[in-house]
Amino acid sequence: MNAPFQSTTASAADSPIRLLIAAPRGFCAGVDRAIEIVERAIELYGAPVYVRHEIVHNKFVVDSLKAKGAVFVEELDEVPDGVPVIFSAHGVPKAVPAAASARGLEWLDATCPLVSKVHRQAERQIEAGRHILFIGHAGHPEVIGTFGQVPEGNMTLVETVEDVAALEFAPGTELSYLSQTTLSVDDTHAIIKAIEARFPQVVAPKAEDICYATSNRQAAVKQIAPQCELVIVIGSPKSSNSLRLVEVAERCGTPAHMIQRAAEIDPVWLEGIATVGLTAGASAPEELVNEVIARIKELRTVAAEEIVTEREHMTFKLPRQLAR
Repeated sequence: MNAPFQSTTASAADSPIRLLIAAPRGFCAGVDRAIEIVERAIELYGAPVYVRHEIVHNKFVVDSLKAKGAVFVEELDEVPDGVPVIFSAHGVPKAVPAAASARGLEWLDATCPLVSKVHRQAERQIEAGRHILFIGHAGHPEVIGTFGQVPEGNMTLVETVEDVAALEFAPGTELSYLSQTTLSVDDTHAIIKAIEARFPQVVAPKAEDICYATSNRQAAVKQIAPQCELVIVIGSPKSSNSLRLVEVAERCGTPAHMIQRAAEIDPVWLEGIATVGLTAGASAPEELVNEVIARIKELRTVAAEEIVTEREHMTFKLPRQLAR
């Protein structure tokens, strides 16, 4: 059997296709940590272990954890008494762990530490008397979780540059801004420029809120997309960082398709194509990347090449209940 990145020949004679595989791609440190928390909790407590919301936005990952004994629910009141519950990597409002503690539930927080950092920044800005402009997408779990860190009315959602123009605050209002960690780097910078132009007094975060993995995966797509006639993104339609990878490729002038599994590849996509790019969102495992490579090799003769734009070495500690 051929290794994933080696050239191979499809059973049907065909012209070779160059496959550019982006690196970094796939799992980030926060996703690795969240999945390990669920797996270790099942080992420690025994099945079932309940998880509020999908631990990460990937059906393959969620189904794999279900098979091991995880039960996924949307609300805390769906969790029976006497069983452990885990909060997803996207973060939750403060009211959720408070409600779990009030019920006497054992709970574990799988919130990505980089999302938790944004939560702490939000608290500090409110303590300093500032109103927060939060750059993000309405309804995303991370946005809901961050809004739930501060008293209602102290944060305003900003989704576009046009939203900035519509903002109205009383003279002398102290402002700050923060952002969701999985946004488009370019879009967010444009919104920040608009905020700073409109409100020169606004206080910026000490460091960019968009996480390293989101930035690195977008930069990798920017590197390969101009060389490709098509980019395939492995990810979930629910995944903000995966959707942004599709947008990045398209803004480079390259058509892009998001798929969740290799079976979704339409052979027509590859007809007449000389070069195709491949990447994966931060919640897509490498197993799915290899599956897609194998499927492309079934359809075409492939010359595969990994394009490395960054090396990632980030790791995060587990919650103290599991670390011991």
